[in-house]
Amino acid sequence: MALDTERAVMAKGSPSALDRIFGFGKALIGNLHLPPLPGTPRYEGDTVAQIAERALADLAAYQDGGMDGVVIENHGDIPFVKPGQIGPEIIAAMAAIAERLSSEARVPYGINLLANGAIGALAIAKATGADFVRVNQWTNSYVSNEGVLDGEAGAALRFRRSIGAENVAVFADVHVKHGAHAITQDRGIDELARDVDFFDADVAIVTGNRTGDAIPVEEIAAIREGTRLPVIGGSGMTAANAPELLRLLDGAIVGSSLKLADHWANPVDPERVAAFIKVARKPDPAAGIDMGRSSAGAGSDE
Repeated sequence: MALDTERAVMAKGSPSALDRIFGFGKALIGNLHLPPLPGTPRYEGDTVAQIAERALADLAAYQDGGMDGVVIENHGDIPFVKPGQIGPEIIAAMAAIAERLSSEARVPYGINLLANGAIGALAIAKATGADFVRVNQWTNSYVSNEGVLDGEAGAALRFRRSIGAENVAVFADVHVKHGAHAITQDRGIDELARDVDFFDADVAIVTGNRTGDAIPVEEIAAIREGTRLPVIGGSGMTAANAPELLRLLDGAIVGSSLKLADHWANPVDPERVAAFIKVARKPDPAAGIDMGRSSAGAGSDE
């Protein structure tokens, strides 16, 4: 059987990481974009505690509005640096913010440490009880805004084992946004998805070309061809395109379209969240799809 014997037939029928964390149905995850952290070029002087309070407001808007989870991301740290250049001040700030949010979170949450800081993200997740990490370049290499980035899978999984964080799932982008894929252009997107699966990611992510860009439908199909992992959207989902895209996906990370003026740096708008959830949760009887979630199996293993 293909795909590494279909990962031993998905561990003999065991639930996927997506189902284990969120329950069964379509997982809708709010992207919690942090403002610039101390030490980064655009940092404006707020204390870490003040940044955490702003993040708490976004968390409340997401979870009160019906989102199933959030991912905490240092998107304000533009321009990003390569993983080995991410300073301890960033990891410390992210951990402090995540710990503060964990005290108020009623939904699972994850960590995305930009750019491609898989090991740092796992450390933060382990320390704060996060359920998953997002890693934008898990396998192979590509030319990113930061320069050439290599896949972090081998080192990250060894680190995860060494700190006893095997319960922290890896959500890995396939054909990641914000870069060029000349290095792997001789291989199809289905093959890149197969690589992510082969290197033991738990969930595959499909995106558009940039933050906020819609996901090409043909790219979803190509990733589905290469993996039996759950596939979720990672950019560009809106109330307008959610019904079409969620027929093809197992969930989505949604951010920009739920912010004031559709910009990632703005606060989350509770009215936009409510409108999105109303559309995204609407049953699709024609396709036989349940857009909702049950509580069975939800939550962290910790």
